[in-house]
Amino acid sequence: MPEMHWTLRWPDGSEERCYSPSSVITDMFTPGESYPLADFLHRARTAMERASNRVERKYGFACSSAMEQLDRIERRAVDFESQTDARVTCLSIT
Repeated sequence: MPEMHWTLRWPDGSEERCYSPSSVITDMFTPGESYPLADFLHRARTAMERASNRVERKYGFACSSAMEQLDRIERRAVDFESQTDARVTCLSIT
């Protein structure tokens, strides 16, 4: 499973480099695309859960790093929940 990193831009313009233990992130996000916050969170949850499940199938245990990344994303997203037009942009996937 290729370990990947993806960079996103939050609605306030700040950027964050995120981790995925699997290439499944490329199924959910496209570099250069912007997503409404709720859609972004749904995609992030789906991607991190799928990635963790892939690790579990291969190694016999879930990926705590994927779940920790999801937790960081969800905590950060709280800052923007009151903004009806909040969007998160996927800048790159490497």
